[in-house]
Amino acid sequence: MIENKLKRLLQAGGTAIGTMVCDTRNPAIARALAAAGFDYFILDTEHGSFGLETVSDIMQMARLEGITPLVRVPDFSYPFIARTLDAGAMGVMVPRVKTHAQVEQIVAAVKYPPMGERGMMNARTNTDYRRMTIGEYGRWANAETMVVVQVETREAVEDIDAILAVPGVDAALMGPADLSVSLGTMDITHPKVTEYIQRVVDAAKRRGLPSGTHVGDLDTLKAWRDRGMRLLMYSHDFGLMMTGGAAAIKELRS
Repeated sequence: MIENKLKRLLQAGGTAIGTMVCDTRNPAIARALAAAGFDYFILDTEHGSFGLETVSDIMQMARLEGITPLVRVPDFSYPFIARTLDAGAMGVMVPRVKTHAQVEQIVAAVKYPPMGERGMMNARTNTDYRRMTIGEYGRWANAETMVVVQVETREAVEDIDAILAVPGVDAALMGPADLSVSLGTMDITHPKVTEYIQRVVDAAKRRGLPSGTHVGDLDTLKAWRDRGMRLLMYSHDFGLMMTGGAAAIKELRS
C-alpha cells in the first residue's frame, strides 16, 4: 500500500505546497500537478461539479503519480466522506466547520474502530486493488488518511482549541473568503480577518499541528508561511493556467 507523503512531510515538520482542482475533469490533471512538483492537491466537490466516477478516476491517477490527493467534501455528512475515501482519496477537507462536536463526527466517519466507525470496504480503489485483510486495511487507513478541517467561520475560530484537540485531526486550513463573510468584513485583508487567522496559527502551533491557507496571491501566501503556516495552497487549476497564460501574453506583447 502507498504512503501518504503529505502526512509524512507535515509530521516531519516540513512545509507542503498544493493547489485546488475546481474544474478539470481529466485525470491527467493529477499527472500534470505531480510533474510540476506540487506535494498535494485538493479536489473541490463543495463548489465543483464533479461526479463520483470522476473523483475516483482522478484519485487513482494521483496515487499512481505519487502526489497526495485530498477532496473537499460538500459537508460533514457520513455518505459524502465515506464514499470519497472509498473512491481513493487520501483524506478529506471539510468546509464550514463550526464546533468540535462536528469535528468528532468527521473523524468518526473517516476512521475505523477504535478511532471511528467508518464502514469497511477493503478491496477496490482505496486499496489499489491489492488484497488486504480487514485488520490490515483498517490499520493502514487509520494511519494514512487525513482529516483537514477548513476554518472559515467565527464560531470555528472561537472553538479552535477544542477543535484541534479532537484525536484524529491532522491540520487546519483557513478559508479566508468565507471567514471574512462570517466576520462581516467581506474583505480578506481586513485586520479582523488577519487577527482571527493568526489565532488559528497560534492554536495549531500549541497543539503541534500544521495550519495553512488557500489564496491566489504569492506574497500573501509567503507572508503566512513566514508566520508559521506549513500547509500552503496556491490558486487553482484554471487560475494557474490563466495566470501563466496572461504573463506569457504580456511578455510577448511587450
